Amino acid sequence: MHAVNSPADQTDVDYQDLLNRAIEAHYNDIKAAVRRQGHSRISAADLVHDLYVKLASKPEVLEGKHSLSAFLCRTAINLGIDRLRRSRFEQNLFSGSETEALAVAADAAAPDYRLDVEARLAVLRSAIAELPEKRRAVFILHRLHHRSPDQIAVEMGITRNMVDRHLRRALAHCLDRLFEME
Repeated sequence: MHAVNSPADQTDVDYQDLLNRAIEAHYNDIKAAVRRQGHSRISAADLVHDLYVKLASKPEVLEGKHSLSAFLCRTAINLGIDRLRRSRFEQNLFSGSETEALAVAADAAAPDYRLDVEARLAVLRSAIAELPEKRRAVFILHRLHHRSPDQIAVEMGITRNMVDRHLRRALAHCLDRLFEME
């Protein structure tokens, strides 16, 4: 059985064929136009390849073009301009000295950071365990369970002032232990 192409499929095939023939026929003209803009021979060939890849995904853009050669040359030149802009941008982006590079904050933490955090957490766990029972409960409800001092006061049956006092003393105790660590 033969597959029957719909008119839309036939049109896509025609544009693709038109693109193939146009690139082949005007290859040297396109390269010459790009080279006049300051690109090397190799860069010009790369730009013609990029032009083909870009247009192959949408060959219908060739529809109604009076001069395929002029259209292809202008499009390749525009791709070359984009490439030069990108190159300048990257050159400026990466042109700093080593001192400038070291001054930029790193996304990842230093290797010893995790060890330091783990050590601090161990000290904090120990400090919390040392707190009197009621103070520890107030501290944990506030810091770990995100309860407000008013909620804690109601839940534990103590005054709001007492909650504040327990929190201040618990925080001071934990900070003291952390300072002792350093």
